[in-house]
Amino acid sequence: MNSFSLTDLARVDHRQPILIAGPTASGKSDLAIEIARQYGGLIVNADAIQVYSNWRVLSARPSEKDETEIDHALYGHLARDAHYSVGHWLREVRPLIRGAKRPIITGGTGLYFTALTQGLAELPAISESLRQEANAQIEKYGYQVLLKDIDADTQQKLDIQNPMRVQRAWEVQQATGKSLSYWHAQTPAADLPLEDCCAIVMQTDTPWLNTRIEQRFDKMIKAGALEEVEEHLPNWNEKLLSSKAIGARELIAHLRGQLSLEQAQQSATIATRQFAKRQRTWFRSKMKHWNWFDATHSLR
Repeated sequence: MNSFSLTDLARVDHRQPILIAGPTASGKSDLAIEIARQYGGLIVNADAIQVYSNWRVLSARPSEKDETEIDHALYGHLARDAHYSVGHWLREVRPLIRGAKRPIITGGTGLYFTALTQGLAELPAISESLRQEANAQIEKYGYQVLLKDIDADTQQKLDIQNPMRVQRAWEVQQATGKSLSYWHAQTPAADLPLEDCCAIVMQTDTPWLNTRIEQRFDKMIKAGALEEVEEHLPNWNEKLLSSKAIGARELIAHLRGQLSLEQAQQSATIATRQFAKRQRTWFRSKMKHWNWFDATHSLR
């Protein structure tokens, strides 16, 4: 792992694309905005939830003020019920990395960055009936039941703590008769190899990050997260990808009288910390050759 600082960042060719990955609440967006203000560029979203229009506060999307002052792309451009995948994101980001403005791609969805810098296998489309079959099994038995039908090689390379990744691997194997590992072996060349960009991972101390997570959710509540979630209450559908926004399920439970607001906040904070831990595990495993930026001591 290569350590990286603001001084190093100043030396980067200002035409070179920048990637900023990191766990939730680690200051990725703040760093991206600072870079764009100093050197110019287009901030591009690499977060699987921030693509949805229905979550600005809860997904910690950039503010309307920031989006007005600095060019942003792929934020809040999808309806709440839209299906979206890493393949969709990659197709949307391709013209942006070849555009006139330097892209500053930032987010916490590690698979997006891996696909961008290492390539993505073109997987066959999954039928809606097969997806519904997977959903039915998950609802009845839990997502772990799908693991028995996923080959050992794929399981070794899979984040088996991530229900969406497990479901995707199961669907591919059921639909094609071939494992996800097989399809990944057919991966084409990367759209943006690491040697062609400045790739940064936000490195954080756990206590520092946990404090920021707790403070940020409190700020979200004060900024209107509860009201944002309340708009979904009449037609709440927990199966939608957009409904995976951390805090949404907990605040829905509060609005239904199942949890107090304090309990909902505590539950959402714990879920966010667990999510951040999974993100950091992914980054340490998949992004060893990136530049590691000490967010704990560089950001205040």
